[in-house]
Amino acid sequence: MRLRTMAGLAVGAWLLDAAVLTPRRFRLHEVPLCVAGWPASLDGLRVALVSDLHAGCPWVDLDRTRAVVDEVVAARPDLVLLLGDHVADVHFGHHLEPGPVAHALAGLLRAQVPVLGVLGNHDWYAGGHRVRAALEAEGLPVLEESALPVLDGRLWVAGVGDLWERDPSVERALAGVPSGAPVLLMTHNPDVVDDVPASVPLVVAGHTHGGQVAFAGRPYHRVSERTGNRWTRGSWYAEDRLYVTAGIGSSLIPLRSVTPEVPVLVLRAG
Repeated sequence: MRLRTMAGLAVGAWLLDAAVLTPRRFRLHEVPLCVAGWPASLDGLRVALVSDLHAGCPWVDLDRTRAVVDEVVAARPDLVLLLGDHVADVHFGHHLEPGPVAHALAGLLRAQVPVLGVLGNHDWYAGGHRVRAALEAEGLPVLEESALPVLDGRLWVAGVGDLWERDPSVERALAGVPSGAPVLLMTHNPDVVDDVPASVPLVVAGHTHGGQVAFAGRPYHRVSERTGNRWTRGSWYAEDRLYVTAGIGSSLIPLRSVTPEVPVLVLRAG
């Protein structure tokens, strides 16, 4: 009986943390990365990765979105990348239209730096064309099999469509990038990294939520079936050229035991 009581208390404490405490936390942190092939002219570039808001899920409303935006602006990045799943197909949350979410994210433009994005699978579940239109109406370009020069042409940022809901082509995304130009590729789903040529020194992704929750050591959010969930945890992978952020919101179930985060990559020539 005593063991049952202790087990019940342990499960209750875990549920309290995953349902209420951890989802309300937020960590914005610098991540120094030495990147092979990164140009010395961009040494020290600060890139903020905002991913998987799932706005409308429990604990992520418009006020929380604006608070995240304020933290990112205060961190003074040189570039902000939005890595998809900006809105939620709501489970245990409340529906938010793409327009108000995009308007809240447009606060990032106060940083007076480029802000670019891609769409994720949940954006498409919620109506991807509407999500894209809302973001672009606020001045936030969405890249899908395309690339844009930023920072006075010193860097190109390429983006691909979502692996599950679109037909991503890294080749098409890079087609307009001049030969030899520095390029960073963003994708919602990290599995795309297997299609990226060695000429791209850095790929950034979200989608995994860092596993979202783990019970008995096993992550719930197993989303990278194509490559056996190699990228489940937010880390530095694939011959040190893939960084996966654990993101902010929750998907499908209203639980999260992985602290919501926005990493600010500080990129060094390696």
